[in-house]
Amino acid sequence: MQLALPIFQGGMGVGVSLAPLASAVAVAGGLGIVSSAGLDRIVSKRLGRKVGIYEAVRLEVEAAKARGGFAGVNIMVALQRDFVASVRAALDAGADAIVSGAGLPLSLPSIQPARETALIPIVSSARALAVICRRWERLHVRPDAVVLEGPLAGGHLGFRADQVDLEENTLERLLPPVKEVAMAHGDLPVIVAGGVYSHEDIRRFIALGADGVQMGTRFLATEESSASPEYKQAVLRARPEDMVVANAPGSPCGLPFRVLRESPMYRDALVQARPPRCAKGYVLFKDADGRFTQCAAKNDNEHFFCICEGLFSAAGYDVGEERPLYTAGTTAARVDRILRTSDLMAELAGSPALLPLVA
Repeated sequence: MQLALPIFQGGMGVGVSLAPLASAVAVAGGLGIVSSAGLDRIVSKRLGRKVGIYEAVRLEVEAAKARGGFAGVNIMVALQRDFVASVRAALDAGADAIVSGAGLPLSLPSIQPARETALIPIVSSARALAVICRRWERLHVRPDAVVLEGPLAGGHLGFRADQVDLEENTLERLLPPVKEVAMAHGDLPVIVAGGVYSHEDIRRFIALGADGVQMGTRFLATEESSASPEYKQAVLRARPEDMVVANAPGSPCGLPFRVLRESPMYRDALVQARPPRCAKGYVLFKDADGRFTQCAAKNDNEHFFCICEGLFSAAGYDVGEERPLYTAGTTAARVDRILRTSDLMAELAGSPALLPLVA
């Protein structure tokens, strides 16, 4: 996979990174990414018939690839119930890449032969990358690249809440040891994410040793993004102090979760008693009988809320009583307009032009 520009579009779920955005990024020379989270409900509504997660992921990846360029899918490890079916669907659709985080994707290469699909884990430390490489090497597979995500990203973060603001966890500090591990395991490309906004930022991280960047928030604020108009306007209004790490209440995945302070669901959760709920069932874990029935949001409304409901609402889907939950990275405070993806990619390519990326 040779990208004209060393830019991955981040996989933003639920319902933000769909085929229109991924396709636009792919055509413009980057790696477009569909988010698999909640795709069964999204595609079912679009088609007017019920589809399962396998069919939904396959259809969305095929649509993302239809106009050419390179397009893949982001599949969260934390969505355990749908993980295997989503991976199979992506591979069967001929996805150019599977990007996987929110947990260590240790089983990813064992599910099905990848053939031409690049397998790309997301990590937040050199130790995590080393663990993944050792496990995958038992299957005679190595990552085709790795995304190093720092604590300034939106959505789920790979740090404890008390680690997010530590100097040692800045992307600049995390990059050298991750690059060292990557070189020891075949010199695989390192893609940095979290806090990258401009052409100058991209060039700076490449000068520090990165091979490319992944960007979510900039693509959230595009015409092709499937976020609701209200969501995009909330990003335009955001100030630096408006980005908060939700932890209590937070995601039932147990990972800190960066959101916009003005998110209606987040504000509701802070000020009113909420009945424990798990209305969609995407973040389910197995019970003692091996069934996917357990979710922290079913039992504890002090520390967790049903982020699935809030994220569906933020993407413009009517979910009844729950209001939207807006997630964004810290660069949201710098966003001042909604752009077409082609214009954003041209801005990011900049001058001097960025070099291609082979992964």
